[in-house]
Amino acid sequence: QARLVESGGGWVRPGGSLRLSCTASQSVFRIATMGWYRQTPGQQRDMVVSITSGGRSDFADSVKGRFTISRDNAKSTVYLEMNSLEPEDTAVYYCNANFPGVSLWGQGTQVTVSS
Repeated sequence: QARLVESGGGWVRPGGSLRLSCTASQSVFRIATMGWYRQTPGQQRDMVVSITSGGRSDFADSVKGRFTISRDNAKSTVYLEMNSLEPEDTAVYYCNANFPGVSLWGQGTQVTVSS
């Protein structure tokens, strides 16, 4: 059964940095557009950033210049590097793997930015 395994997250002060990682099976990873979404209580799940199998990335305006995404094909892992974190970035972050007809989700990891 295909699944995504997330790690990272936690608590950080404003201005700090965190890195999230998400590992998929190789068969999924090599064809999927990988992405990170986030959700706060009572709100919809919004896309933060995505990266295609070819390496093209797309960022939400709110994180441009602060977040970067990369994928390590050898490890079937995608990384989300979050810098200059703000309290508004507090949310549960979900990894997503998307390819025709299939959308897989990770279990979610909490990111809390507060002083």
